[in-house]
Amino acid sequence: MTDRTSLTTPRVLVIIPTYNEAENLEAITGRVHAANPRVHILVADDDSPDGTGKLADALAARDERVKVLHRAGKEGLGRAYLAGFAWGIDHGYDVICEMDADGSHRPEDFPRLLAALLEQNADLVLGSRYVPGGRTVGWPKHREVLSRGGNTWVRLITGMKLRDATGGYRLFRRETLERIDLATVASAGYTFQVDLAWRTTRAGLKVVEVPITFVERELGASKMSGAIVAEALWRTTVWGLRYRAGRLVGRK
Repeated sequence: MTDRTSLTTPRVLVIIPTYNEAENLEAITGRVHAANPRVHILVADDDSPDGTGKLADALAARDERVKVLHRAGKEGLGRAYLAGFAWGIDHGYDVICEMDADGSHRPEDFPRLLAALLEQNADLVLGSRYVPGGRTVGWPKHREVLSRGGNTWVRLITGMKLRDATGGYRLFRRETLERIDLATVASAGYTFQVDLAWRTTRAGLKVVEVPITFVERELGASKMSGAIVAEALWRTTVWGLRYRAGRLVGRK
């Protein structure tokens, strides 16, 4: 079992992956610290050509709560988070948060996610758009339909009960990340988020969903595309079918 000790003053790291987010970075870091002045931020930058990395260094020079992880190039969201998780574990953080740089994950919701992790003894907390109280703002209808449909398919194929397994606003206990074998994670994007949620549930760990308001970015360009979603659903289907087949074989 994971360590269920409730931490009254946990060391919390918020990982913000960036690629060409110079327009958003200073605002999002300011909002994070307005919501919780105690947390540290790790900007994991994939060598952004727009100067995001240099801006992150300038923010870190002014504020010791901001750290920077410079990566060699654009390798995708999953690889950035895996590097950030390893950094956070190595530096002794108790709770590690995933958060987008573009403001779509509102830092103002963060205190409720952290409270759920600590008060409900959760191993993973998901900021959910699709539980009661959750919502999306600024999305065209077709995008919400695609997202809801994708989550429905994930539930059907994997058997997870989660309403928003594809969402990227989430908090992990360090012990959760240490238990789910991050060394074997090879997925990225939407697939990465489903992968980590599924690993957590299959390990018998406690996952709690907390309603959030997801807000479409105002500045910069989205990295999401229909092709990314389609790949995620295909990979999830393969995993689900292999898992079910393995369970059937195991019964014989």
